[in-house]
Amino acid sequence: MSDIDISRVLADMRALAAQAKQQPSAANATNEAGQPDFGELLRQSIDKVNATQSEAGVLAQKFDSGDPNVDLTEVMLALQKADISFKAMTEVRNKLVDAYREIMNMPI
Repeated sequence: MSDIDISRVLADMRALAAQAKQQPSAANATNEAGQPDFGELLRQSIDKVNATQSEAGVLAQKFDSGDPNVDLTEVMLALQKADISFKAMTEVRNKLVDAYREIMNMPI
């Protein structure tokens, strides 16, 4: 079967959940007034999704080429993480577009 450590996977999931709750990037992206810069936060989020997809692609390529150090379970988990993060980013984009349309349709 697989020798992937389930406790490591659970620890990774807990770390991601804690990171999402704390939003540490908000402290790094502030404007002159001390408020979080929305554009910078959005760019950082998109960069993280891109990095997740790149890592999953590299793992999949290594597995396809027969690298003995890459386990199928790791590849599948990386691909699922990339898929979920992309779907979440798409939903955020959809909400932003809906909010923009709603604002544009407001009477002046």
